[in-house]
Formats: sequence, C-alpha cells, structure tokens
Amino acid sequence: MTVRQPNSRTCFICGRENPFGLKASWVSDRKSGEVRSQLVIPEHFNGYPGVVHGGVITALLDEAMARSVLVEGGFDDMLVTAKLEVAFRRPTPTDTPVVAVARLVKRIGNRAIAEAELRLADGTIAARAEAT
Repeated sequence: MTVRQPNSRTCFICGRENPFGLKASWVSDRKSGEVRSQLVIPEHFNGYPGVVHGGVITALLDEAMARSVLVEGGFDDMLVTAKLEVAFRRPTPTDTPVVAVARLVKRIGNRAIAEAELRLADGTIAARAEAT
C-alpha cells in the first residue's frame, strides 16, 4: 500500500510554491519499506548541457533519505543529515523521467542510517547515497 507524503510550501526539493525547486512528490510504500518520487529534472538544473548537476542529485537523494523515516512514522520523526556520501555511477540526463528511492537501514534512538538510489527510466542506477 502506498501513501502520499506531505509536501512543504518552500522546500527546494518538494516545495509546491518554490518557483525554483523540483516540486517532487513522495509516496511511502510500507510493504517494501521505501519512499519514492518519480520526476523529470528540468534542463535549468544542468551542470553540463543535458546533464543534471551533481549537487541537485545530492539534494534529491538527501531529501529521499530524510523522508525514509516517514514510511513508518510522522513528521515528528524527521531527522537532519549528519553525514552524506554519494557515488555517481552514470550521468543523469535532464528532461528525462527518473525515480528517487530510499529506505531506512537502521534506527537507534535519534540516529538513523538510510540509503538511496536515483534510477533512470530503464532501471539503471545513476547515483547511490548513504547518510547518517
């Protein structure tokens, strides 16, 4: 069963009213324990022509991992990132559908470890991340 997660007004990643943001919508899938967002990253977020800037990819994966705690909880469970590691495996093209997927690996008290992937339309993993 998937449940839509709430969005904020001004967040760079999910803000509905942020004219410069990605406006990503997120769903929790309790069965798989994952949070997902399908989106198309516009060309104005490129680094090189036709390729999404790595900082934008990092921000998207960071948001996904932060939201992974919401799969089983509420906004009171939100955490902030203390450490983030990203591995870029393939260029991510702009103006092409992608899926950000994250899952909570472990939670102990007020600390958590999460992992995320950015997948291209054919399922190829363009980037992976892990955060504490």
